This record gives sequence, C-alpha cells and structure tokens, in this order.
Amino acid sequence: MAFSGWPVRKVAMSPAPSWSLTGVSPSSSRSPMTATLHVIFGPSGAGKSTYAQSLARREPAVHFAIDDWMARLFAADMPDPIEFTWVMERVERCEAQIWSVAAGAMAAGTSVVLDLGLTRKGDRARVAEIAQACELPLQFHFVTAPRDIRRARVLSRNEVKGETFSMVVTPQMFDFMEGIYEAPDADELQGAIVSESN
Repeated sequence: MAFSGWPVRKVAMSPAPSWSLTGVSPSSSRSPMTATLHVIFGPSGAGKSTYAQSLARREPAVHFAIDDWMARLFAADMPDPIEFTWVMERVERCEAQIWSVAAGAMAAGTSVVLDLGLTRKGDRARVAEIAQACELPLQFHFVTAPRDIRRARVLSRNEVKGETFSMVVTPQMFDFMEGIYEAPDADELQGAIVSESN
C-alpha cells in the first residue's frame, strides 16, 4: 500500500469527523443567507477538482480543496512509512480550518465550493446536518466517471502535473481510495447535481 509514493501501514478507519461550523448561526435573526454551500463529492479521478474550479469561477465562489491544503501544509513532513491515521488526523485539522474560513466567507455573503473528498456517506451526512443546523443553502454535486477512465486520468495527472495537480496519487493509493469509497444511493442523490464524464 502506498500514499503519494510512501508505504502505508493499513489501520482501522476512524469515524466520520465531528466538524462544526463556528461563525455561522441560523439566519432567523438576520436576512436570509444569500451564499450557497456547494459540496463536491465522488470517487478518485472523476474530475472533482476540475469541476470545482470551474464552478467556483462561474458562481463566483471561494474554492477550498483538501488536496491543496494537505500538499501545502503536510507533504514535506510525511513520515516514511506513513500511517493512514497520521494522514487522517491532518485531514481533519485541515477540514476544521477550511470550515472556519468557509463560515466567514458565507457569513459575508460569498458562496463556497468545498472539495473535501467526502468518500464516506457519514461525511456527507455530517455536511448536510451542519448546513441544515446553520440554515445554509446547500447544493451537493456528484462527479463520477467509469473506473478505468478515472484510473487513467490519475496516472496522466501524475505525469502532466497540470492545473488540478496537487500531489502524486500512486496506483496503490487509487486502489486504496476505491476500497473505502462509499457510492451514494438514490436517496442521497435526491436534489444533487450529477456530472458524469467519460
């Protein structure tokens, strides 16, 4: 098993993170929220980063990508061999800070595009709970593509290092993420915008 080129020791999955959205409270005491929380999710290599960047330009909105934060803040510090728990602890820290900054943007009336991975149903449910509790307009975007196309894209992105490149995703990492990804069911996709590429 490898993560960005380093060996990984497989450990038990942690439960869905317990994010909170401080700085944004229910809008009952003020005018209705005009900003929208756009949440992008889907399997690895589906085109989430490209989709999120394009959406952020169209809206306009502030784009937050977990891969960018992880690469910038922690890539140089990754131990060898790396442990999945080490990565997930830092992902949760990044997500907490992203939520904090996103809350400020939304409170100021600016829409936000979150590209956090959200590979597990529990992660996506938690986002929906936060949005509902804070009365935030929420739009899920499910981005997907066939597995063979996604795998080829990831390998190509590693070599080209184009606009959406933030870190090397090895074939082993792709396979690992495929193993933990939980596809949405019909109920979860209700009201979501679905983008399928091939």
